[in-house]
Amino acid sequence: MELGSQPCELCSMPGGALLWQSAHCRVVRVDDPHYPGFCRVIWNDHVREMTDLAPADQALLMRIVFAVETVVRQLFTPDKINLASFGNMVPHVHWHVIPRWRDDRHFPEPVWGSVRREGLVTRPAVSDVVLAEAVSVALAKLNQSG
Repeated sequence: MELGSQPCELCSMPGGALLWQSAHCRVVRVDDPHYPGFCRVIWNDHVREMTDLAPADQALLMRIVFAVETVVRQLFTPDKINLASFGNMVPHVHWHVIPRWRDDRHFPEPVWGSVRREGLVTRPAVSDVVLAEAVSVALAKLNQSG
C-alpha cells in the first residue's frame, strides 16, 4: 500500500527478521548489536492508534506483546524491558520490546537518546531461529489458554 507518493515500509518489508506471524500481526527481531533481543510486534493493517483497534484486537495485540516480553526476559536476562509504541513514521500500530541492561550504551535514557557510554558489552547470544521457536511456543500456549 502507498502513503501519498511513498510506499508503506511496513507493507513492503517485514521490518526486521521475521520470527512469527499471523493474519493480524507479526513479530520481528530488530538488527541492533547493542540490543540483542530487541523485537517489534507489528499490526499488519494500516491502523495508527491502539484505540482504532476493536477491543478484542487490542487485547490480542497486548497478549502477544506480553508473550514476546516474557520470551526476551527468559532468553536475554536483561535488567529491564522497555515497551514503546510510537508509529510516528508508519501507519501501523507496533510495539517495541527492548531489553535493557544497566551498562548498555544508553541506560537509563531511552535507546533513541544520547549515547552515555561506548562499547559493546557481551550479551546472551541467541539466534533468530532459537528466538523464533521460543516466540512460537509462547504464542501457541497463549492461543491454547485464551
